[in-house]
Amino acid sequence: MHLEKILPIMEERIKELLGTLIHPETEQDIISSGIVEHIAASEAAITIGMRFPKSRDPFAIKLKNQAEALLKTHFPDAKVLVMVKEGGTAKRPEPKNQTTTGDITKVIAVASGKGGVGKSTVAANLAVALSHMGFRVGLLDADIYGPSQPKMFGVEGYLPDAEQVDGRDLIVPAESLDVKLMSIGFFIRPTDALLWRGAMAVNALKQMIHQTKWGPLDFLICDLPPGTGDIHLSIIGELKIDAAVIVSTPQQVAVADVVRGVEMFRNEQVAIPVAGIIENMAWFTPEELPDNRYYIFGQGGAKRVAEEYEVPFLGEIPIVQSIMEGGDQGAPASSIDPRVEEWYHAIADRLVGSVMKKS
Repeated sequence: MHLEKILPIMEERIKELLGTLIHPETEQDIISSGIVEHIAASEAAITIGMRFPKSRDPFAIKLKNQAEALLKTHFPDAKVLVMVKEGGTAKRPEPKNQTTTGDITKVIAVASGKGGVGKSTVAANLAVALSHMGFRVGLLDADIYGPSQPKMFGVEGYLPDAEQVDGRDLIVPAESLDVKLMSIGFFIRPTDALLWRGAMAVNALKQMIHQTKWGPLDFLICDLPPGTGDIHLSIIGELKIDAAVIVSTPQQVAVADVVRGVEMFRNEQVAIPVAGIIENMAWFTPEELPDNRYYIFGQGGAKRVAEEYEVPFLGEIPIVQSIMEGGDQGAPASSIDPRVEEWYHAIADRLVGSVMKKS
């Protein structure tokens, strides 16, 4: 049987199974009551999005765990992810604009305290790794002053079209490697310098966030500009971010900026959980000496900060030639190099686990 025939059957079976779970207070099942907002199924992964009418429903975690256990029993070969969206009165206000982000289950911000640590490369490879795991993934290139995702995904020449949906003009994102991609880089010439005033940059970002035809996504990866400033607070105010990932290199000057990043997200006015820290450029391995490791920038600096600030450490990514070549050739290395795919798959798996704990 072809895959396009198998998946609808899987989704119907999932609905039947989840329809047996009853909310103890309302005495209604979670399908007919609308608690289950979306179901995405593939042979490799099943993703369920749930939203409870109450902001802090006392039965939310119980029903989430029951749903996971039930689906793991009936689909033992698939990775099961059940995520609970905030319901009722959210902790952070929903965006005021009419928005196309309503069918996105989790938004993950990828940030760095300083430039030059490979944040955008990490964001691109994380998106591809999550897609390979069977999730529906989008990538928002919010690095307004240095958009690099179009080049990394080989879609530099893409010219976004507009499509009218329910009387609104929506921007159609690029698609590459099963990742939906939106970037300010699609609207400017590569030679243009983005010497924009803050308000202009924020307005451009608002349009990309709220008018892109994202459709249903399990994860939207948001590649933030480096540093901690007004532009970050503006993005946070427009896009309801569920968790942040901070990228660093091992050297002390970069690690010091990680601390500022952690503190920014933990600020009570921001209140975004830090899902983990990734140490990029952790070591260098020459192609001709695959078993050798040279710690050019020091060793374990980001990991020590993660332990000190009680933040999950998601993993290390070394310097290998394919990562550089993949970015230049328009194919993130996790899509072409089995070693890189393995490293990023492990990190993406830990990231999903960290985000689930915070759901």
